[in-house]
Parts: sequence; structure tokens; C-alpha cells
Amino acid sequence: MLLKLRISPFASSTIFNHLVTQDFQIPLHIVLNIIHTFFSLYSVFVSSQHYNKMASSSSSSLLSSPSSYAELKDAWHPSTTIVDTTASSYWFNWRVMICCIWMAIAMVITAFLIFKYEGFRRKRSGQGGEKEWSGNVYEDETWRPCLRNIHPAWLLAFRAVAFFVLLIMLIVIGLVDGPTIFFYYTQWTFALITLYFGLGSLLSLHGCYQYNKRVAGDRVDSIDAIESERARSKDSDHTLQQTQYSSNSAGFWGYVFQIIFQMNAGAVLLTDCVFWFIIVPFLEIHDYSLNVLVISMHSLNAIFLLGDAVLNSLSFPCFRIAYFFLWTIAYVLFQWTLHSLVHIWWPYPFLDLASHYAPLWYFSVAVMHLPCYGAFTLLVKLKHRLLQRWFPESYQSPR
Repeated sequence: MLLKLRISPFASSTIFNHLVTQDFQIPLHIVLNIIHTFFSLYSVFVSSQHYNKMASSSSSSLLSSPSSYAELKDAWHPSTTIVDTTASSYWFNWRVMICCIWMAIAMVITAFLIFKYEGFRRKRSGQGGEKEWSGNVYEDETWRPCLRNIHPAWLLAFRAVAFFVLLIMLIVIGLVDGPTIFFYYTQWTFALITLYFGLGSLLSLHGCYQYNKRVAGDRVDSIDAIESERARSKDSDHTLQQTQYSSNSAGFWGYVFQIIFQMNAGAVLLTDCVFWFIIVPFLEIHDYSLNVLVISMHSLNAIFLLGDAVLNSLSFPCFRIAYFFLWTIAYVLFQWTLHSLVHIWWPYPFLDLASHYAPLWYFSVAVMHLPCYGAFTLLVKLKHRLLQRWFPESYQSPR
């Protein structure tokens, strides 16, 4: 019996058309067509696969069939592939060759974007000064809110709460489901966003110290100067406010924080969209129940990340989609290495190279990175546009 998964992404096109202004017109129909094609292909692929509700209980290997999952109704694992993944015939064929070509193309493009647009090699202008570039990260952007009226301590509190909540959930997931749960891309992304909020909490803590120190110094030494500047024109006042923050470029951890932020932007949307629009309908058809932990794990990550994106003042250059691709490439290479050594189940059926549709699926997943990353980019631009319109005097645009 064929499984029919009907998804109509065009229902959201009206909402997008109302949210996006004329200055940010993009070919949304192309993005929606890509998503619709991906979901349609997945429904056809799932209907042609035969997976058990639990991992095979007859296998003696813990990795191939964990008994803990077989005892839980809400656990779902694909059955171990019939083809031996450790055999050389599994890897030396035309399907794997085409998938390797896709991977190689993606790695070449990401390497090109990083070495061309990333600021590891600073370019100089003709007059001897340092040339400004879109990927630059300033020291205070990692901890400064996007509005001047918001104290940096609020951003620190938000990041600290998010870090401890996500860390507790990550530990509980590891204890309940075992180490094999980290075979999934979702847990990789969940660990990455936990690391993001942990590092962000430390940077915000340091930023609050710098902020309070600077404010205390201004009150003692520059009260008269600040009062006189407040009487100037609006443009002069804006310039004064900008000079209150550091113009120094961020250090190593500041750039790492920025890169992790943009990696999470695409990875979180990718995992949550696949879970809610593909995996959940498939589990409901097979009468599986979802516990609170699984639902929270695929909801809180996006909520916390969007909340931080609304509060922070980080820029969002598009070329850093390269790190998002590198994150997925690292996961795929991990799965390939693991399956070449051990015959175990694939965490996602479209990763199985034994299928004749494998090259098409690898290409489709790669294409899915573009709308996921593009959607978050659109949200960040929409945030800056709305804040600039609603809070013109307090808004601090990325430099």
C-alpha cells in the first residue's frame, strides 16, 4: 500500500508576500517548488522501502538492534540494510561514485567561498588603511543587543537559561536513548546549538563586565561631554552612540561564535523541517507516539535560536553558508566511515547507498540547504527592517 504524503507549501506564500517588502523581493516560488519537490520525492521513496517498527530483535549486535529501542513504542529505527555495508561491492559502484562527485563539488564550492570571502587574510585599501568587508565581526557584536535600551545583561540571562535547558535535555537524551542516539544529525545539531549558547554566555559575561566598566568611566570622566553631545542634531547623536562601542575586530572566539551561529541557522531549520513535515507524518501513519522530550527537542532549539537572533546584533553574511555545508559534509563522511567498518542501520533511509535513488537523494538534500539557510537570512533581514522602522533612535544596525 503506497503512503501518500500531501504537503502544500503554497499555503504559506501569502504570508511571505505580506511580510516581505518590495526591497526584499526574492523568487519565493522557486524556493517553495524546491521544498514541494523534496517532500514529494521523499513520499515516493518511503513508500518503496520496507522498514520494521523496531530494530530486529534477533540480532546479537547492540549497534544493529538495541534492545532499549525495541522495548519502547515511541522509538523508531530503520531496519538494518540487507546489503553488507562493509563489503567492497557496496562502495565501488556507480551510485557511490556519483554521490562522491556531489560531495566533492560541495567541498570545492565551500572552500572557494571561505578562502575568498572570509577575513583570514586582511585586504588593504589603496590609501594604506584596512578595507571594510562584509564578514568582519566586531568585539562588542557578540554580546551587544540590537537595541540600545536593552541592557546586555538581558541577553546574558537569555543565553544562560537557553544553555542550561538545552544541556539538561542533551544529557537526558543521552541517558535515556543511549549513545546510539548521536548517530542522528538532529543530535549533532542539538549539541552544536548547546555549544553556541554556552560560548555565547561566556562572551556575554565578559561583555557585561566591559559595558559596566565603560559606563562607570563615562559617568566619572565624561558627564559634561555627553550632556553637550545630546544637544546636537540627530545625526551627531547617532554618531556618538556608535562610538560608545568598541571598533576593534573580534578575536578568535568571536569569529568562532559568529560561524557557529550561522551554521545553526541552517541546520536547525533543516532538522526541524524534516522532522515535522516528513518524519512525524510517517510515524503517525504507523501509530507511533511521540514523547514530550522528542517534541521539545525539535521545538526549543528553534525557539531559542530565533530568540537569540532577535536580541543579538550579529551580522549575517550569506557566504558563511559554506560552514553549514561543511557541517553536513562532516556528518555524511562520519556515517560513511562508520558503515564501512560496521554493518548497522542507517539513521536516515535516504543515506543508504544501496538504493538506486541515492544520487538523487544526496543531491536533493544538498539543494535543501539553500531554502533553509535562505529562510533564516530573510528572517534576519526582516528583523533589521522592522526594528529600524519601529525603534529608529534605539536600533543599532550591524556595521
